[in-house]
Amino acid sequence: MKTLKDFNFENKKAIIRVDFNVPLNDAFEVTDITRIQAAKATIIDILEQGGSCVLMSHLGRPDGFQEAFSLKHIVKSVTDIMGCKVHFVEDCIGSKATAAVAALQPGEILLLENLRYYKEETKGDVAFAEQLSKFGDIYVNDAFGTAHRAHASTTIIAQFFEENKCFGNLLAREIESIDKVLNTSEKPVLAILGGAKVSSKITVIENILDKVDHLIIGGGMSFTFIKAQGGKIGNSICEDDKQELALEILKQAAAKGVQVHIPVDVVAADDFSNDANTQICDINAIPDGWEGVDAGPKSRENFDAVVNQCKTILWNGPLGVFEMESFAAGTIALGHSIDKATKNGAFSLVGGGDSVAAVKQFGFANKVSYVSTGGGAMLEMLEGKTLPGIDAILK
Repeated sequence: MKTLKDFNFENKKAIIRVDFNVPLNDAFEVTDITRIQAAKATIIDILEQGGSCVLMSHLGRPDGFQEAFSLKHIVKSVTDIMGCKVHFVEDCIGSKATAAVAALQPGEILLLENLRYYKEETKGDVAFAEQLSKFGDIYVNDAFGTAHRAHASTTIIAQFFEENKCFGNLLAREIESIDKVLNTSEKPVLAILGGAKVSSKITVIENILDKVDHLIIGGGMSFTFIKAQGGKIGNSICEDDKQELALEILKQAAAKGVQVHIPVDVVAADDFSNDANTQICDINAIPDGWEGVDAGPKSRENFDAVVNQCKTILWNGPLGVFEMESFAAGTIALGHSIDKATKNGAFSLVGGGDSVAAVKQFGFANKVSYVSTGGGAMLEMLEGKTLPGIDAILK
């Protein structure tokens, strides 16, 4: 696996695929700088060696040239985080971009305009990728969030850099962290899968059953398992067409010696609202008109015991509707359990949009071993898929 350490960037231009697809408010100010901060180590490494950086990214899903999606809006944030001036050019190919790249001096950064202003980017157009490739001596992919897309800047461009291509620090760490969970983990290994739907996690579950010792199934997807086993779940979310699959997963887990842990009690609400009436129910006996919205106190206790006997922990998906303060206690308790296990030497990896949002919201981001920056990409790696953006560097 080639990384920055395999190259000398002195007097070289690095063309770097970063993931600066960041949220903006109505005043076009960046409201979450995490992705920009995540790319800093790679960019500064190259600058300190006497190289220059040409950064390319997408922002949103524009339909042609729409100013609302211009990367000019993020230049100030990138400048503040990098601690040096960031040049910007209002195109990502063509004469303007070519001139801006030619003028770039060692130690300088240039941000190209939004790649997705051109439909050729998402189509994986070879000619478009070739134009981008002329802007660098070495291609660096540091965008894990888009590594599962065979786009021009994430995958196709790599073919124009036979030997001169590598992973940036962020992408290398993402690969190593997921590999640590799937292939080189210290046992016991625990996977915690939450969220609403079993269907979105089926292939993940099937792929990790051979790798884990414990599996916690929480959140909305737990009700499909409970109903499949004859429990009464009231008005709780449930995928009725996945009940047989849930039973099959439990059967496979038992055959492989994997201990499956499902909530035993829940916080139930009479309305999907922060102000709803609530009660603690046995998960098998939720009254009609009530729905499970969070893991109950006994379940939190059980999960804490499981988490703290494990040495490798993967967390993907919350245990309840944590966006509502009244139903966040289960997810917060799980965060505390993982924090405690991590302090005691466990390796903990958190990934997937909702779990990442939860660890940030409740202050756990610096208390786990690694927080993944790519939801879809991480899920596909956990499913055992080869990501095109990663494969293109390894070829």
